[in-house]
Amino acid sequence: MAGLWFEELTEGRVVDAEWTRTVTEADNVLFCSMTMNVQKLHLDAEFARETEFGRPLVNSLFTLGLMIGMSVHNLTMGTTIANLGMTEVAFPAPVFAGDTIRTTTTVVAARESRSRPDCGIVTFRHEAFNQAGTMVATCLRQALMRKRPAA
Repeated sequence: MAGLWFEELTEGRVVDAEWTRTVTEADNVLFCSMTMNVQKLHLDAEFARETEFGRPLVNSLFTLGLMIGMSVHNLTMGTTIANLGMTEVAFPAPVFAGDTIRTTTTVVAARESRSRPDCGIVTFRHEAFNQAGTMVATCLRQALMRKRPAA
């Protein structure tokens, strides 16, 4: 399914990503390497074993990107112009290699753009859950969205 037009993004609409993704140790190591994050809590199993978690945590910025990325195919593919910002980012529970993530998105606000009559500004609440149903990430994201082209 292609992305939704501004007119379809009504307040209260909930969109399920319709698929899941199991996070691997390689995902975490590669992401940490690409972003130059050398935090031992993400990369050193021996160090992490001595923490309250007992094993490496998946980098929270990977989790944030995965949560939003999983929503693209049936929410904003081809209909978004730009992300305008993210607020209220939270990680209420850790993600570990082997966790399977699912996401839902709720439209919390939508208004027409004052400067671009062919667009609207939409605020999405993204939420990610692990295989046990525990919320592992959430954020509000504002995006500039295309209106449906005139016929």
